[in-house]
Parts: sequence; structure tokens; C-alpha cells
Amino acid sequence: MSSDSKWGIAHVHASFNNTILTVTDLSGAETIAKSSGGSVVKQNRDEASPYAAMQMAETVAEQVKAAGIDGVHVRVRGPGGNLQKTPGPGAQATIRALARAGLEIGRIEDVTPIPHDGARGPKGMG
Repeated sequence: MSSDSKWGIAHVHASFNNTILTVTDLSGAETIAKSSGGSVVKQNRDEASPYAAMQMAETVAEQVKAAGIDGVHVRVRGPGGNLQKTPGPGAQATIRALARAGLEIGRIEDVTPIPHDGARGPKGMG
């Protein structure tokens, strides 16, 4: 792709209950398109599913291309904090669907917030 291609950042927040996808400009200040699991499937239990993630990614990819962006850097985030550190099932599917929709994928990084000894964890942990 040419060097004058415009890039954005795809923020994927993948928990086990939902997946939220927001595409911003490189500064992260201007939101270009966003979607969540709840806006594409009817059952609550399906919000975090790979299928919902693919539907979201397809609709968002169209809006992003319309805005003149042809590549995205992906930032994946799990629930984090004192919850799970692993991203939910929608994360992989979202990235794959974005790539399949014709967006170039740049860097993929994990931005799950990890506490440096913050609040006390839930009762079952450790």
C-alpha cells in the first residue's frame, strides 16, 4: 500500500460478556466508527460471540473506509484490573474480520490494564 495511506486505531474491548469496537484517528481523540455486540445480535448471551464480532467488524470497516482510512493498528483490551487478563472470544474474530474486510492491519498490541497492586481481588482468586 502507498505511503500516503491513512491510518486509524481500532480499539477492541473484548470481555466475556460483550465486545466493543471503536475506531479512532491516530491521536485517539476523534472517533470515526464504533459498534458493540449488543447492536448486532438479539440474544444477550451472544454479545461476546465470534459471530457478533465479525458482524461488528464488517459494518465498522465499511464506515472506516468511507472516512478514507485504509489501515488500522489494533489495540486489544481484556477486562483487566482485578478481573481476567485474557481477552474474550470476540478479540480474534474481530481482527480477522477487519483484515478480511480489506483493511490493512498494522501493529497489534495488548492494552489490558494490569494493576501494580491495586484493589483486592475477588474472593475466589488465590
